Amino acid sequence: MQLYINKPGCTIKVRDGFFVIRPYEGEEQRVPLGKVETLFINRATRLTAEVVFVAAEFDIDVLFTDRNGQPVARLFGNKFGSISTIRKQQLAFSQSSACIGWVLEVLAEKVDGQAAVVTLLSKYDRSNEHEVQATANKLEALRLRILDTPLLTMEEVAPGLRALEAGAAKAYWQCVSGALPPQYAFNGRSRRPATDMFNAMLNYSYGILYGKVETALIRAGIDPYIGIFHRDEHNRPVLVYDVVERFRPWTDFVVISLFRQEVVFVEFFDVEDGAFWLNESGKRILIQTLHDYFEEVTRFNNLDRSRNTHLELYAYSLAALFKSFK
Repeated sequence: MQLYINKPGCTIKVRDGFFVIRPYEGEEQRVPLGKVETLFINRATRLTAEVVFVAAEFDIDVLFTDRNGQPVARLFGNKFGSISTIRKQQLAFSQSSACIGWVLEVLAEKVDGQAAVVTLLSKYDRSNEHEVQATANKLEALRLRILDTPLLTMEEVAPGLRALEAGAAKAYWQCVSGALPPQYAFNGRSRRPATDMFNAMLNYSYGILYGKVETALIRAGIDPYIGIFHRDEHNRPVLVYDVVERFRPWTDFVVISLFRQEVVFVEFFDVEDGAFWLNESGKRILIQTLHDYFEEVTRFNNLDRSRNTHLELYAYSLAALFKSFK
């Protein structure tokens, strides 16, 4: 399981085989060490050194997250997942023409996922069926154009791919905004900071997804700092940005569903100078909903597994691709 500590003022200790989480106010919570795979910690949390030692012993990742839910630091054992051959071949793969086909596949699957999300929007509300179908058709056309990209060098194809990706995102988010209840409508994506409730919750969900993907890559023996489509940036886990693209529609669907059910309220946010930040109440409902969704068993790549397991299996398949690259 993934344990999220998002209540300010919590203290984490280890006692008798349990993580003991004691909030500033309220009753303490006890979680068995053997059940925790990842520990997400926010800024206003105290933990003992014993927590770090036990996390390393039990192969538990400890992620420190910022206000948007994105990892800013990570503690894990001194054993990098698997053998160094994977990372050596990963570098060779990222510098070869073979990586172009992988990038096209990732972007095409992302756009296909976006089309699936907008198609679901009309399933429960037929009033926007025409707009949804038009958007789905446009996304399908852009997906085919991505797959038709010639296999040249990354430097040659990247600008065109980014333009197609941006075109798909614009059509997608316009359709999503139009399908939400009027009080939640938004004008495009806003990130740092979010300027509305929808983007604030979406940004936090992406932060959680970044943490999941980075953990999966490290455990599979992959270096998250050697990018393919997102090229190297100083101290940025750019491969995470590559891999996360194919899984974004999953978190999109969770956030969209919460807003369509009209269970998101302005009280879930701290608003500062026009910027929206998810507060403890908002984090609680989002984290629980995401947890349930990622633990749900679904069919993906012809396997029935939880979405968390599918994500981990994808990381291992990517490691196998790198390791076998010649």
